[in-house]
Amino acid sequence: SKCGGEGQIIEKKCPECNGRGVTSGSATVNVKIPAGVAAGNYLQVRGSGDFGPKGGSPGDVIVVINEIEHKQFTRHKDDIICEVALSFSQVALGAEIEVPTLDGTTKIKVPSGTQSGKIFQLRGKGIPHLNSYGRGDELVRVIVWTPEKLSDEEREIIRKLGQMRGEKPPKADKSFFEKLRETLGGR
Repeated sequence: SKCGGEGQIIEKKCPECNGRGVTSGSATVNVKIPAGVAAGNYLQVRGSGDFGPKGGSPGDVIVVINEIEHKQFTRHKDDIICEVALSFSQVALGAEIEVPTLDGTTKIKVPSGTQSGKIFQLRGKGIPHLNSYGRGDELVRVIVWTPEKLSDEEREIIRKLGQMRGEKPPKADKSFFEKLRETLGGR
């Protein structure tokens, strides 16, 4: 039929909507993103979608969350992971270092003899829990930085140190992921 099941025929159709009662357009919708949302979460903004036919109620806008990779942090659930490069002297002798956090920076003590790959856990410095109190943790992984160029004097000092200690590095006991799993407690 000519009415298309609508029950009436519109003789004089509006040139903008062609008798449908709605026009297409675009609008900006402000959305408050709660702390702690993760990629794949979605938010429903009620009543901000298209209007229904014949003046029906407007639908909802569904916003799907996507995360942009951060240059310093990697996210694992509500925990964040960052790596800090330290010199041999810092890990051998111990040092107090400044590390980045989501809220700025904080200082941590690196004990003497710290090995490359060691993970320090900063409780409550991670992502806020969604719809809950508290935050995840920040995991700081130490990487020993090795200089690419050494002077002749520096080479000689390092060579002498190695000879004095008769050094041979021990076999790695655990992989990075095993250490991470232990630190996260199976999370």
